[in-house]
Amino acid sequence: MQWKCTCAFEGGEFNGWQSQADGSGVQDVIEKCLARILKQPVRIHGSSRTDAGVHARRFVFHFNAEWRHSTGALLAALRTGLPPAVLVYAARRAPAGFHARFSATGKRYVYYLYEGIPLPFDARYCVACPAGLNACAMMSAAARLTGCRDFAAYSAESGEAKENTVRDLRRLEVVRRGRRVRIIAEADGFLYKMARSLAGALIRVGEGKLSASRAVELLETGLRTHEIPTAPARGLFLERVFYG
Repeated sequence: MQWKCTCAFEGGEFNGWQSQADGSGVQDVIEKCLARILKQPVRIHGSSRTDAGVHARRFVFHFNAEWRHSTGALLAALRTGLPPAVLVYAARRAPAGFHARFSATGKRYVYYLYEGIPLPFDARYCVACPAGLNACAMMSAAARLTGCRDFAAYSAESGEAKENTVRDLRRLEVVRRGRRVRIIAEADGFLYKMARSLAGALIRVGEGKLSASRAVELLETGLRTHEIPTAPARGLFLERVFYG
């Protein structure tokens, strides 16, 4: 039996999604819980990697295991066994051939900013911009960065073999509501630290430290420079994974 599950997690508690040698990944915690429930080791497969400190609202994973009880019983067992920072809130039988990562057709990330000084209980999930932001300039730059392009300049080397750096950035939008600003990025896939790099560049545009034209020029060079910072992980949420 193959199961498709959707979970949310508070990334500040973990060293990213991917399994770690010291057991500090979200994957490690869920696998340990499933092993207790199913009385055998279980390997789960996630829809993507996430950096340490990045959060998720609808992260998808799958695993293969026999379960002779109801789906509700499986969810109840997972909720009881997992720490408060992780919630598995949906589970169902997966269609034939489904793979959480390779069946995905796109992902949406949202980056949260706050103009001024946020309240202590908000500060963990956003990045403060005390001097304010020029949201109009950010919107202009975002519109010029979308499309099917080579995003090598907005990625960071992961130490693995060089991959194809062309991605279809279908949506890059800046939404402002009072002091709260969201950067919404949606693509067929994201390179290593690409979402945080796009946010970092747009923040610099909003602060007047980088022009929209320069942001596009850097994209076209294909070279990563210090002009494109990687925004802090705490402001980033994996919002949704698309299938079909």
